[in-house]
Amino acid sequence: MSDSRAAVDPAAVEVPLPGPTLVDIRAARERLAGVVETTPIQGSRFLDDLLGVKVRLKAENLQRTGSYKIRGAFNRLSQLSPEERDRGVVAASAGNHAQGVALAARELGIKATIFMPIGVALPKLQATRGYGADVVLHGHVVDETLAAAAEFADRTGAVIIPPFDHPDVVAGQGTLAYEILEQVPDVANVVVPIGGGGLIAGVATAFAQLEPEIGRRVRVIGVQAANAAAYPPSLSAGEPVTIITSPTIADGIHVARPGRLNFDLVQRTVDTVVTVDDDDTARALLVLLERAKLVVEPAGAVGVGAALSGALRGIEGTTVFLLSGGNIDPMVMERVIGRGLAASARYLKVRIPLPDRPGQLSTISALIAEANANVVEVLHTRHGLGLQISEVSIEIHMETRGQEHAEQVLQTLREAGYRPYVEDA
Repeated sequence: MSDSRAAVDPAAVEVPLPGPTLVDIRAARERLAGVVETTPIQGSRFLDDLLGVKVRLKAENLQRTGSYKIRGAFNRLSQLSPEERDRGVVAASAGNHAQGVALAARELGIKATIFMPIGVALPKLQATRGYGADVVLHGHVVDETLAAAAEFADRTGAVIIPPFDHPDVVAGQGTLAYEILEQVPDVANVVVPIGGGGLIAGVATAFAQLEPEIGRRVRVIGVQAANAAAYPPSLSAGEPVTIITSPTIADGIHVARPGRLNFDLVQRTVDTVVTVDDDDTARALLVLLERAKLVVEPAGAVGVGAALSGALRGIEGTTVFLLSGGNIDPMVMERVIGRGLAASARYLKVRIPLPDRPGQLSTISALIAEANANVVEVLHTRHGLGLQISEVSIEIHMETRGQEHAEQVLQTLREAGYRPYVEDA
């Protein structure tokens, strides 16, 4: 885990910021009235105790389309000229942006064509089509999908709706700052997921410009997935850089390069950017599900993941975590929950070499039962894994009650003369 600090000079906001002004953001809020939901804020005693501050969760996962994206998409589409509306709009996305554009276009009576990668999650595909968009499946990676959308725009004249790097999109996302201030008047910090940067740019530029009006600075903290963290090196370089990413469960913020406008705003208005790994993100999803009763996609849970990892240690004042979306494929959710259970030491997988003679499995099972763990799966093999001719190996999957209990189970097995090896879940 690492962090990067955008050198924020409090006096810098006196110089006009690029992108939307407060007038633009207030106008966006008026356009969005009756279209977007004022999503709820709820507390979290678990996170209160963990961080030692009052925590509030801003549930944009309960927004229409399941994410904040409808804010920026609708604000952008609503400002197209009549001639541009007649030409229709096009976007490329694997999920949340697609649904935001599709719904905004339906509400405004604009024809929308959405390019999505082949293999996109079925719920996201069905939802986008359900909002009335024409969906074209193209490419196995997002770059191919983006190229196809650009070619379609050149060929048909359709207006491309970018996912984050546009002043109208940023202004739409910035409306969240006003909602947060109204719902949490004493807010001191806002923790925001970052992909390309449209959401955090909108929220941070709004708070920076509101500082004279509210009489204090609201700190904005960005969180990126460690496997797709383009902002820390970009901030260090002083300009957007393209990074080589790795797969991450937080696919909604899997972006290799910051948007130009977004970067400029983040550099000037965001206090800190931290990163979080997939295990902590999976743990966060599980915490939100169990403790807050909220279904949040991994990209929306990275802020809570940063809290669990210790990256926000020492934070002061009322802190709002922006849960940016809740669109998660149930199949992916099953895997992420499993990973979260393993990362929380509540699902333990061990491999144990044993003498190849009767009764060994029953002895092991009795020891595990004695330690109050629950066996859910057993695999048995005589082949490979460096076994001697007289040995077998069993792999046991069991439910435990956390790190301390998992260690007790392992110690019980060791004291009985066995050599358990913990495997990745």
